[in-house]
Amino acid sequence: MGIVNTSFLKAVVQSVSTNISEDLFFSLTPSQVPRPVTEEEHEPPDRVRLPRSLFESLQDSSSVVRLAITLLDIGPGNLFKGPELNLEDSSSVLNNRVVGLSLGNISVSRLAEPLEITFSHQRPPSNMTFSCVFWDVTKGSTGDWSSTGCSTELSAKRTVCRCDHLTFFALLLRPILDRATVQALIRISQAGCGASMIFLAFTVVLYAALRFYRQRFKSEDAPKVHVALSISLFLLNLAFFINVGHGRERSDATCWARGAIFHYFLLCTFTWMGLEAFHLYLLVIKVFNTYFGHYFLKLSLVGWGLPALIVIGTGSANSYGHYAIRDKKNMATLELCWFREKTAVSALYVTVHGYFLITCLFSAVVLGLVAWKIFTLSTATAGKEQGPNWKGVLTVLGLSSLVGVTWWLAILTPLGRSTIYVFALFNSLQGVFIFCWFAVLYFPSRTAVSSSSGTARIDQVHTTSQE
Repeated sequence: MGIVNTSFLKAVVQSVSTNISEDLFFSLTPSQVPRPVTEEEHEPPDRVRLPRSLFESLQDSSSVVRLAITLLDIGPGNLFKGPELNLEDSSSVLNNRVVGLSLGNISVSRLAEPLEITFSHQRPPSNMTFSCVFWDVTKGSTGDWSSTGCSTELSAKRTVCRCDHLTFFALLLRPILDRATVQALIRISQAGCGASMIFLAFTVVLYAALRFYRQRFKSEDAPKVHVALSISLFLLNLAFFINVGHGRERSDATCWARGAIFHYFLLCTFTWMGLEAFHLYLLVIKVFNTYFGHYFLKLSLVGWGLPALIVIGTGSANSYGHYAIRDKKNMATLELCWFREKTAVSALYVTVHGYFLITCLFSAVVLGLVAWKIFTLSTATAGKEQGPNWKGVLTVLGLSSLVGVTWWLAILTPLGRSTIYVFALFNSLQGVFIFCWFAVLYFPSRTAVSSSSGTARIDQVHTTSQE
């Protein structure tokens, strides 16, 4: 066994038999030289596990290999920095610590069972996340960090990196929303919201035309609910453009008003998506004994009135004001009028996150029941030998745009930047999806569509029962 113990480099080199009977564990305590530990021993917060299968795969070429484990402090100098760490608002190596693993001159890659490196740490800032990376010498002229072949398992106080090769590894602390990412998301959202506003306006115009040419259409409640959702979503997109496009507002009173308006139309959108789910429940699930006097008026009182009460209560607590998304250097990457930073966190979580989760769960349950009803009904009608029910699939997809499935993608955004981009793209296009569903359902021939759409057919029955 050979040991190196300096202030910036701690390493151990030892011979390991390829005929071992169990996995190897080594402690990676930053202030100590790496040392072997047993699985039963008190688990150190920082450690590496080398699977037995790694050494078994080398038995044909050698009976003994030289294992080297290195802990390197890369704080001073430019070693293991790479282009990615030199970019503004980009990543940093956690604690400037790099772990190196090698087996002599043997190149080890594409392991059947990955090795595991556990890094202990404090909870990252809300706008930062951890990512397992390795030093890829093939990137650029000097090499750079890469995550190919590595997976990241996050928890509150430790992160487990699983990689299928041996090299130098580190845990990067990355901003979730750096300046470049924020600007790209804003451009995507603005383009999608602009398209949605155009198609939402088409939806309202189409509804007005149908009311003018079809007298019976005036008494139907389903299109009224669709249009109310379209109007609330149109106004939300308009408030988004005003809020993001004007940047930081110097006047506190004006910023308070902009934050309150944006909050109100956001809650209206959530509420009308929940009411879409409620109306869908009455049409498809309950069906019978669902008459309500002044039905749409009552829905309107809830759809526009409940958010107003919440905004009045939130505004009376002076919760609206300047809000900023910051990077790892505490520089503002986006400023807008929303909830006050730090002082209104509880109001934000209760009136936005909590409200969204309630409507999301209710809509998910209703949509699941409706999908089950559509597919079981079509199977019972057409027989078991029928192929894929594409009409049923398209119907469920159309209904999903009404109950806000695109908003559910927000739950996945903590997984990384890619899910944030997916959420921004699909959610900003919700208005386009609603118009497509509305046009297919009601234009040009309501009767023709009703014959192929279970929800439209039930809608007709429900409307007749109300009359």
